[in-house]
Amino acid sequence: MNRSAAEIVREYGPFPGIDNVHGVTYDGQNVWFAAGETVQALDPSSGQTLRSIDVPATAGTAFDGAHLYQIAEDGIRKVDPQTGRVLATIPAPAGSNSGLAWAEGSLWVGQYHERKIHQVDPQTGAVLRTIESNRFVTGVTWVDGELWHGTWQDEQSDLRRVDPQTGEVLEMLDMPDGIGVSGLESDGGDRFFCGGGNSGKLRAVRKPRRNAEAPADTTSV
Repeated sequence: MNRSAAEIVREYGPFPGIDNVHGVTYDGQNVWFAAGETVQALDPSSGQTLRSIDVPATAGTAFDGAHLYQIAEDGIRKVDPQTGRVLATIPAPAGSNSGLAWAEGSLWVGQYHERKIHQVDPQTGAVLRTIESNRFVTGVTWVDGELWHGTWQDEQSDLRRVDPQTGEVLEMLDMPDGIGVSGLESDGGDRFFCGGGNSGKLRAVRKPRRNAEAPADTTSV
């Protein structure tokens, strides 16, 4: 397993009137984060919040390419990000739900105390399968076929890449002491966006490069 220190490349916030940053997602342009009673859209270039949607937002946030999904209490709301209208609500898995991601046509729900990630049917809320972790699970994200999740336990947080079939930890990025990770999302490139919980902040962390991402050898043979 590869283990290294997380490199924080930018910090956003705290934001006026926002005490906690929970779930985090990315729509290809803006970062959306759950702020308790609202979901906020942040421009990651300027660091400015652009708009908010009034919807209960106490845990994970996800984006499927067209809609936002937001966990609060025992439900997952499907929200039109243009109008802010709630289009549907499905039951969330029973337990201490934390992270939320969209991938492969499914929602992926992290559970904190249960140390689990559930693949969930976005139409019915049915749990399709479960991945076990050995740490309290916070944010969840998929990028380039890799499953990553955040942890926050005993005042320590890390980001970890796990085998989506077995849950085996393949790589870890240790966050600095005192910095927690509540939500987690990839920008599809070289950054993770990390919710900072009760710090009221959002942080960008550099995603490690894979060896396969190195420039191809074009030497003639």
